[in-house]
Amino acid sequence: MTSPIVTERVKTRHDLNTFISLPGLLYKDDPHWVEPLHMERREHLSSKNPTSLHVTWQAWVAKRGNVPVGRIMAQIDTLHREIHGNGSGHFGMLDAIDDPEVVHSLISTAEAWLREQGAQQITGPFSLNINQESGLLVEGFDTPPSVFMNHNPAYLEKHLTAARYTPAMDLLAYWMRTDELNFPAPLRRMMDRERGRIRIRPLDRSQFEAEMQTLRSIFNDAWAKNWGFVPFTEKEFSEMGAQMKLLVPEDLIYIAEIDNQPCAFIVAMPNLQEAIAPLKGRLLPFGWLRLLWKLKVSGTRTARVPLMGVRQHYQFSRQGPVLALLLIEALKQPFVRRKIDALEMSWILETNTGMRTILERIGATAYKRYRLYEKHI
Repeated sequence: MTSPIVTERVKTRHDLNTFISLPGLLYKDDPHWVEPLHMERREHLSSKNPTSLHVTWQAWVAKRGNVPVGRIMAQIDTLHREIHGNGSGHFGMLDAIDDPEVVHSLISTAEAWLREQGAQQITGPFSLNINQESGLLVEGFDTPPSVFMNHNPAYLEKHLTAARYTPAMDLLAYWMRTDELNFPAPLRRMMDRERGRIRIRPLDRSQFEAEMQTLRSIFNDAWAKNWGFVPFTEKEFSEMGAQMKLLVPEDLIYIAEIDNQPCAFIVAMPNLQEAIAPLKGRLLPFGWLRLLWKLKVSGTRTARVPLMGVRQHYQFSRQGPVLALLLIEALKQPFVRRKIDALEMSWILETNTGMRTILERIGATAYKRYRLYEKHI
């Protein structure tokens, strides 16, 4: 007889290691799966992550007999509740074999915990909140994920739907080749008209911490009215800045100013997945050398824009689209110089028609779709 499914709470370090390493075992035969670095995942789920100051989570591993066959996490984000109401709750890091019994056990366990925390509506998947990896991949399974983006098998969608989760919002990833990045004549004329007033400058590394808080201020203002918005805290952006200082070259971060006031920015990150993929989640004994070589010597062939924002004051003015276009334009020469062949812009809310139109007019294509789900409980 088939052993029953038992879903166990993650309590110990051993349990957490099982939770972190499980997707690599489940998806090892997927040619496009890239296993995250286990060390990075442990820090992400530790008290070292400033997000832990406002997110409380619990994780579980489902087993059949003694064999792990699935995992899930449930979270309460107090910042989200302050903005969107006290009844909110989230789930994330859902990974499992293609078995409805396993997924049902995981989801029902997470829902029960969230009810205990006063949740009335669940949304997800998030890891840990909307400012980290978000969404279930539902289109674009034929290519690897970019750095800090999700990848999962197609069958998880049907299991979530069977559990009465409905689509809440889609997130799109756009792809463009550096040599195909062109600005049609009407856009070029629009950009040229505003160049005299808009200054595009690189990040000032001598004022790095202050610059990080400038980016945070722009981002929180730019995204404040977007679906599911949760602001970055000062500590979160400071920690992100420490990572960016190591991972992002100085010529891949730009700030736009109007009348000497910062009003928009863009960050492009080398796609570390190219270096991480062969490591199978482990930096030791020699994985760190491969990663360092990719970062400092050979470079990556692709990149991702994980952060971009235009202050609300300009979003619906004639400068709004120009700010975005000039920032994207600023990346082209560094990309050529660094031999970066292609760029992913992600993620973009499906409802953000303004940004989607800009990207499609300059030759970008939506090639992956991530879906966020919701359920009233």
